[in-house]
Amino acid sequence: MGDVTHVVPVLRAINRHLPQTRVSWIVGKAEARLLQGIGDVELVVFDKRGGLRSVLGLRKQLRGRRFDALLHMQVSARANLISTLVSAPVRIGWDKPRWRDRHQWFISQCVRSVAEQHQVDAFLEFAAALGLPAEPPVWNLAPAREDSDWAAQQLPGGAPVLLISPCSSHRHRNWASERYAAVADHAISVHAMRVALVGGPSAAEKKTARDIESAMQHRALNLVGKDTPGKLMALLQRAAVLLSPDSGPVHLASALGTPVIGLYAATPSRRSGPYRSLELCVDRYAEAARRYLHKDPQQLRWGRRIEVPGVMDLVETADVCRKLDQAMENA
Repeated sequence: MGDVTHVVPVLRAINRHLPQTRVSWIVGKAEARLLQGIGDVELVVFDKRGGLRSVLGLRKQLRGRRFDALLHMQVSARANLISTLVSAPVRIGWDKPRWRDRHQWFISQCVRSVAEQHQVDAFLEFAAALGLPAEPPVWNLAPAREDSDWAAQQLPGGAPVLLISPCSSHRHRNWASERYAAVADHAISVHAMRVALVGGPSAAEKKTARDIESAMQHRALNLVGKDTPGKLMALLQRAAVLLSPDSGPVHLASALGTPVIGLYAATPSRRSGPYRSLELCVDRYAEAARRYLHKDPQQLRWGRRIEVPGVMDLVETADVCRKLDQAMENA
């Protein structure tokens, strides 16, 4: 979800400056749901869970097609494999510091290498490689009408909403349930907010939501497992603030203009934090680097993850509550 959100400004730049260009986007099945109605792009949907059958299906879809350029914007082994199905004389990929899984074998040229870039700016280097001017990122995302109607039923008008998306796909990026509960109670008692919990249908996410509810003194609306990507987008539009660790919803909320309190220790917020809300992040990455790796963050490769048990405990509840106070003062 995060990377798909980062790519949207590249698409918008191409549409704006090269309006005659036809764009095809190979995108995951789940992520494609975020892009319904985005316009000016052909979505070539790939089921990442489908194994060889999905690869063969994609090969059939692309057989006989010729493209002028490929923007190879993922460095995983699977993405490298898929890229071989695209026939294009120009194959633009990542710069050397970001190569993984022999990415360099599948490209003909690299984007510009810029030190310590935020991921949104890093993806925009692909637009620069096409000769497009440097401009602030534009998203212009909007949920479908039926998703907005569903979100309005769940969160009707009234008190401002703190939306909590407590789980990342990387478990060592997750914060303790009792700490989420303390911030949720603070939001309700100090700011008269409503609190809603969101997340996917996995057993771990449902358990986390139940644990947060159990630890709270007040009540929260538990929507975990009930939303789709489109419904999540609509919920984020109705929220006053999102609270989340480094995860896809952080970037989606930022793209929609919803303030985000990001929780960072396993990863640096300057690289992967909410682009429009970096000042609201609680970032303990430097402390994590010194404690767990015995190095200053400047000595680490940019974006090095410190995903070890207990690292997110460096994020203190009081600091998060202060960030919530700040967000509500600015609302």
